[in-house]
Amino acid sequence: MGLIRLKIYELASERGWTIKQVADFSGVPYTSLVRYANSAGLASMDVTSLHKLARVFDVLVEDMYEIVRE
Repeated sequence: MGLIRLKIYELASERGWTIKQVADFSGVPYTSLVRYANSAGLASMDVTSLHKLARVFDVLVEDMYEIVRE
């Protein structure tokens, strides 16, 4: 199973947003965002949250993450 790292901090920083603001804008719980953002590699996550975040950042879902291990 592969591991991914979400680019939440990078994308938020580019826009001058805090993680709390991202949570407010996206509807994804703050605690989930912190867990996703601080994880060195996620094996699974809520796909609905991934789509919400991509919408808020106005990027493709593929631009939200990087593969850290296949």
